[in-house]
Amino acid sequence: MRIHELAKEVGVDTKELIKKLKKLNFPVKNHMSSIDAETAEIIKQELGEIERKEIESNLIEVDFPITIKELSIKLNKKPSELLGDLLKQRKFFTINQNLDEKTATNIAYNYKVNLRQKLSREETILKTDSKNSKKRAPIVTLMGHIDHGKTSILDYIRKSKVVEKETGGITQHIGAYQVTLDKGKVTFLDTPGHETFTAMRARGANATDIVIIVVAADEGVKPQTVEAIDHAKAASVPIIAAINKVDKPNANIDLVKQQLSKLDLTPEDWGGKTVTVGVSAKTGAGIDELLDLIILQADIMELKADYGRPAVGIVVESRLSKGRGSQTSVLIQEGVLKVSDWCLCGIFCGRVKAMYDDRGNLTQEAQPACPVEILGLDGVPNPGDQFFVVPDEKSAREIVSKRVAEQERKKLVPTAHLKLEDLYRKVKEGDLKQLKVILKADVGGTLEAVDQALAKIPSKEVELNIVHKGVGAVNSSDVLLAEVTDSIIVGFKVTIDAQVRELAKKKGIELRSYQIVYELIDDVRAALEGLLTPQIKRTFLGRARVKTVFKLSKSGTIAGCQIEKGKVTRGAPCHLFRENEVIFEGKVNTLKRFKDDVKEVAEGLECGISIGYDKYKEGDVIDVFHEESIARKLK
Repeated sequence: MRIHELAKEVGVDTKELIKKLKKLNFPVKNHMSSIDAETAEIIKQELGEIERKEIESNLIEVDFPITIKELSIKLNKKPSELLGDLLKQRKFFTINQNLDEKTATNIAYNYKVNLRQKLSREETILKTDSKNSKKRAPIVTLMGHIDHGKTSILDYIRKSKVVEKETGGITQHIGAYQVTLDKGKVTFLDTPGHETFTAMRARGANATDIVIIVVAADEGVKPQTVEAIDHAKAASVPIIAAINKVDKPNANIDLVKQQLSKLDLTPEDWGGKTVTVGVSAKTGAGIDELLDLIILQADIMELKADYGRPAVGIVVESRLSKGRGSQTSVLIQEGVLKVSDWCLCGIFCGRVKAMYDDRGNLTQEAQPACPVEILGLDGVPNPGDQFFVVPDEKSAREIVSKRVAEQERKKLVPTAHLKLEDLYRKVKEGDLKQLKVILKADVGGTLEAVDQALAKIPSKEVELNIVHKGVGAVNSSDVLLAEVTDSIIVGFKVTIDAQVRELAKKKGIELRSYQIVYELIDDVRAALEGLLTPQIKRTFLGRARVKTVFKLSKSGTIAGCQIEKGKVTRGAPCHLFRENEVIFEGKVNTLKRFKDDVKEVAEGLECGISIGYDKYKEGDVIDVFHEESIARKLK
């Protein structure tokens, strides 16, 4: 192959190609220099990589969707050029019509430009990064059954580790507090339970670094303990098991460890990976060891925060006070919050008028992992809402107005979560490889039977993941967990409260109830079969050989062909062969007999074919076939 032939094939000027080849250290003298096929292929790959890098570096920020007129201005091209590109793809647009991101990006790529969604004002503020990262304290949440001692442990830690001499002592409860130990600081989130923990995550607030599951040594694992564990697992955070009340005479630590092992929390001293520690909130036994384990886990995680950027955090609690107005407890995650900063929280904003630490003392600034209560917001935000500092009031008002508008829009269009009917589509898009299920049954025996039956459904390609299973009615906690994990809820012989149904409907959660076990198993099996990639069966339809190539002003490049075998049908998938090698896959976009568009052309006749390719050569062969998608079954 000559250099000028290669230049024509890759679509660049010969002189420009020679310059590029010299930069790549390929020995060429002039346009008549010869290269072998293998070298030509290497050159094409190298040039393709150079072009890709050039396009990626030539970045333009735009707002999607974008009109053809706006895009032409950004690309410095005439709108007619872009409309022509779209016509070649059989896409008909007007100059003021919106293009989606994919279409606009494809057009820009033709002109060696890469498009990117322009960051909103909010995203620009949150993206601020000063590279000033330093170690921060771990944020810990305690969860477990209602009377197993979460609050007692927190109270003991608070009383024993907070210096009583400090002004104000322990007078302020703001939903979180920080203790200073010899080896560092620890921040505790005092949430009412796993429902609040998951509700915060549902709002996008992954505030917790470590979860402590509290189990009473005299009572063992309870249904609420199981729920708490499943909610913690869904958050993908390290779990430490604190076995409380070890001072009681009827305490049975081994039984608790055995129960935890059945829940995939096998203790380290039993050969597992879960850290367990026996504690007593009454005597203080094991509390220091628990705190040391928290510090150790935090060191392993290497928790860091950026201290140089504007503050970002989450709301822990908020309330309206008669004398002070909105009182909002926030936990700082990044940056340093200062009095007089303008901040935004949910759909409310304001300047920080005053700030109190977790012991009720006035403070001027709060660093990462530090909980504080602030005054100055013009409303009461929700727990879990993101909190961040903005440059000025104008920025705050602008973002709030957009959020309010978005909130109103969402009221009209409910959030859509996973439906059984959508499984195949999601797998095809590469978004899903497992079916997540929350399973509830009327009694323990039935629950285990259903769980075992589901486990026996054979599948190597797709996974059935039981996120949580429990006995009793489907409740709001199940709906919240389903929202966060994108699961479906399956109930067997259980009641579903009208309020729970309404909550599930509002959040777009799939909720199904069964009375016959075979129906439940069949539905889940069918759903898993929907996850399997279908088998594609191809049936040969016809073969056409390219005799000549010509261009039409409206239809682009057309291959003049003769049908050698079978028939060619418009819209059918096809392969373009050159020297017995597939060089293009597409479908028959245009099929013409003389000047007329036709649906099919039979053997022996001549026709014009367009398959979305414009570099046909005489002698190329187009094989046309029929495709049939066959659903596969689980074996």
